[in-house]
Amino acid sequence: MSFTASPFGPPHIESSVKRVRVLFGGKYVVDTRHAKLVWEKPFYPTYFFSTSDLNPSYLRESSDNKERGTRVYDLVVGKREARDVVTVFTDQASDTKDLAGLLKIEFSAADAWLEEDERIYVHPKDPYKRVDALQSSRHVRITFNGVELASTTRPRLLFETGLRMRTYMPLTDVYVELLRPSDTVTECPYKGVANYYSVQLPNGDVLKDIVWYYRTPQPECGQITGYVAFYDEKVDVWVDGEKQK
Repeated sequence: MSFTASPFGPPHIESSVKRVRVLFGGKYVVDTRHAKLVWEKPFYPTYFFSTSDLNPSYLRESSDNKERGTRVYDLVVGKREARDVVTVFTDQASDTKDLAGLLKIEFSAADAWLEEDERIYVHPKDPYKRVDALQSSRHVRITFNGVELASTTRPRLLFETGLRMRTYMPLTDVYVELLRPSDTVTECPYKGVANYYSVQLPNGDVLKDIVWYYRTPQPECGQITGYVAFYDEKVDVWVDGEKQK
């Protein structure tokens, strides 16, 4: 996930020109070209919709309606239901008056979200942030307690607005005999679905989930396909012979 603040205070509202669809229970419960990007918090936006974009037959009022200025609903399609995942904003509270007439659906409650015909993950991308993956010839070494885990002179450096640089390296430049597949999976709105490796050191110690990779990254990060990255915070990183802090 990306949690760098955008250059304005919440709530900030912008119209989206993208077609946005929300899939739940085999139905597109929302299909609109008039979605709003709303920064309720400064870190990333959320999609909001007009109340007319969601058929009320999919809504069942929740018992959790204690907050002034909002109404909470369950999302119900046939026998499929998700409790307390739709929030409708009314004009009854000063801190939510800018959102009156809009609703939001919890991102994780839906089966899929699509912008145009492309699936998105975790949350909408922030239009004020970007990700660049650049080919480099720096010599990067990864070690842990004196054990070398990887060494490459052909890294791809990933720069994401407001976050630390990440170093991706070819799998062939990693001591693959130390890698152990992990069941951990995470998602990033900018890069896609990540899988993980743990590292088993020669002494038997295991460094859990300190290596990740994207089998099919998002198109803007296609350069990191087949490359892996280490958690710099959990290992020692040397760049051109200089240990990084």
